[in-house]
Amino acid sequence: MTVYTTTSLKAELNERGWRLTPQRETILHIFQELPQGEHLSAEDLYHRLETDGEGISLSTIYRTLKLMARMGILRELELGEGHKHYEINQPYPHHHHHLICVRCNSTIEFKNDSILKIGSKTAQKEGFHLLDCQMTIHAVCPKCQRALMPL
Repeated sequence: MTVYTTTSLKAELNERGWRLTPQRETILHIFQELPQGEHLSAEDLYHRLETDGEGISLSTIYRTLKLMARMGILRELELGEGHKHYEINQPYPHHHHHLICVRCNSTIEFKNDSILKIGSKTAQKEGFHLLDCQMTIHAVCPKCQRALMPL
């Protein structure tokens, strides 16, 4: 997996018969500049763009996020809040997984090379090209466990 630049995104889009629109480029830049561990939903991205004075419609944002996730540029995450979140799909060794509290939605990122190795071997065995391999663990954090315990 490669780190995506504007040039590599443009080349890949052109190869598929699409073009690099200013909106796609803007969205890529936002994800490239996100601090590690930060994830955005389509709505979060829309509000961020609106604040920055970028007039990109929510439907364009949804289409672009789906496209970039299918291309392997973004990772689509189910973080237990009822809607998908996205982050830039980092190559190994920055690849990580998520541990999510089902009560308060706190999220911890963790690394585990075994998960990636198993995903890669399985994909290769079946003739697939691996774009992403992620594990999401849904659990109850220590703080919420304490809140559930009777005094």
